[in-house]
Amino acid sequence: MADDKIRMPMGQGGLVRYFDEYKSKIEFSPGVVIVMAILVIVIVILLHSFGKGLVG
Repeated sequence: MADDKIRMPMGQGGLVRYFDEYKSKIEFSPGVVIVMAILVIVIVILLHSFGKGLVG
């Protein structure tokens, strides 16, 4: 009777562990990312308002 049990595979509950960390040579601080995002927003707004005059 003891051999009739269903054995489930042992798992980690869907958690994946990565032991090999990748360190990028290019790193941006959060402040630089925010400033770049604001610059892109301003450029898009300027293109929407003055773009028709530039293109024709």
